Amino acid sequence: MDNDNIVNAIKEAKKISKKRNFKESMDLIVNLKDVDVSDPEKRFNEEVVLPKGRGKKIKIAVIADGELAINAKNAGADLVIDKEMLEELGKNRRKAKKIAKKYEFFLAQADLMPRVGRFLGPVLGPRNKMPKPVPPNVDIEPIIKRLRNTVRIRVKDQPVVHTVVGTRDMDSEDLAENVKAVLNAIKRNLEKGESQIGSVYIKTTMGPTVKVM
Repeated sequence: MDNDNIVNAIKEAKKISKKRNFKESMDLIVNLKDVDVSDPEKRFNEEVVLPKGRGKKIKIAVIADGELAINAKNAGADLVIDKEMLEELGKNRRKAKKIAKKYEFFLAQADLMPRVGRFLGPVLGPRNKMPKPVPPNVDIEPIIKRLRNTVRIRVKDQPVVHTVVGTRDMDSEDLAENVKAVLNAIKRNLEKGESQIGSVYIKTTMGPTVKVM
């Protein structure tokens, strides 16, 4: 896909969308064709690291105990959930749902995963936010840093991928780099590659869509 087309579409999307009093995201919508979503093998769920970042900080929670919990706090995790809090959340579904909504990604100490499944699985599972297991002795800082620039691309019930590629205040060229990273990841997941991409649109959070292709 031509870089100029992507950049021009991003600029147009910014131009036709009136300014809001909050930091708007830039959304990418990719409609797929000839993808049978009833076949589990044709669906996908992948994380993509945006080369130019997301444009704003996202919240990351770490479920850990002991040294890993301390390291997670020092590495800038927005929330550290210990064993005691984990059990508390298992009893307080309302609080667990608030946390599931507030935090974008979850990491969990590998040996705590059975407890996570028991206490938070019913809340995180349906939201596609089950934690990634990490060893107790892992260097967690680079993992957290990578997740801060990560988005999910997912095809489930409909042949459409809708994801964030940055924020409106980011440079249009940088946003184009992020768009290309997402499109390349989508193509890798399609049996026939780019030929199965039907149309691509870009928009601000509250603005109208602009067709890229």
